[in-house]
Amino acid sequence: MAENRTQRFVTLDVFRGITVCLMIIVNTQGGGATPFAQMMHAGWNGCTLTDLVFPSFLFAVGNAMVFAGRKFETMPSKAVWHTIIKRTLLIFIIGYLLAWYPFIGWNGAGKIWCKPLAETRIMAVLQRIALCYFIAAVVVKYASQRKVVVLSAALLFLYWALLFLFGDKGAQLTIEGNAVRKLDLLLIGEQHIYKEQGIAFDPEGLLSTIPAVVNVLTGYLTSAFIVRKGATYECIAKLLMAGLVLIFTGLCWNTVFPFNKKLWTSSYVCYTSGIDIIVMGLLFYLIECKQWKAGVYFFTVFGKNPLFIYVLSNLLGAFFMLYVSKDVVLADWLSENIFQIIAPGPFGCLLFAVSFTFICWLAGLWMDKKKIYIRL
Repeated sequence: MAENRTQRFVTLDVFRGITVCLMIIVNTQGGGATPFAQMMHAGWNGCTLTDLVFPSFLFAVGNAMVFAGRKFETMPSKAVWHTIIKRTLLIFIIGYLLAWYPFIGWNGAGKIWCKPLAETRIMAVLQRIALCYFIAAVVVKYASQRKVVVLSAALLFLYWALLFLFGDKGAQLTIEGNAVRKLDLLLIGEQHIYKEQGIAFDPEGLLSTIPAVVNVLTGYLTSAFIVRKGATYECIAKLLMAGLVLIFTGLCWNTVFPFNKKLWTSSYVCYTSGIDIIVMGLLFYLIECKQWKAGVYFFTVFGKNPLFIYVLSNLLGAFFMLYVSKDVVLADWLSENIFQIIAPGPFGCLLFAVSFTFICWLAGLWMDKKKIYIRL
């Protein structure tokens, strides 16, 4: 297949769609039983399928930067900065509102409560995406691809050093002694931090945003390589080799700096980025080279409106947390009285999540049919 530098490959939308789909599934496991281990985050160190989802979403953010960068090339510097800052603020504010939502509601005693801003979490998924996007967008604008590679490696080593220099001696990688928690307590305050195992610690902390930026930059470099090389076997082979090198690097680094999604360790970045590159390469082979069609449209529905569908899933999730009785929320009632009867155990939890995800997909399908695409 001839090289086409102007083509936006379907693979990129499919990859993003798979990521959004998985993100909703792992976030909405039904109650009444213990979900499959791979459908839950690792307790602390380790990496499950669920732990691959968020870095893959950041990787997909980087994929899109190649096309945004082309637009930036024809825009004055002031306009570029305006676009980057506007998008960053919008994503961050939407994320903050989701952390605050529902602003008011009914508690289990049948009384109205109002969620105080003084106790609202500041950093969360969309807020991390916003900060990572901002930093990566600035880097991509001013640095060559070679410098992006060098900077990415530097950020991973810098973060490793910061954790060990500023964490509690001998406890740098524990939930209480890590430097991520210390910085968040200093700058954000305990009231605005997520509680992990009853301890004020945010898995989307400020300091751990540093290595997370590398997931975005890796996505950018991967997409830039694909666009430059086109749908060729050379491109696919090099993607697979690069992915294997990163996975091997991550596994080696894991022996001294363990995989940890909550701390977003540098080994975890290498490992997840390597897996994302390999998945991208395989999808590229199937979709662009072999013209594979099965399931492609299903995932492109998610991929065309990723932010909207993710926000919708959060809003629907809040609705399903409404109380149907004094002690039972709607999600648990549905899971226990319908899905656990149909498929008892972890399969029931997964079936509930898949059904919930399908509702979100139907909303995306309607938007696609109406040619409605919401992009910030």
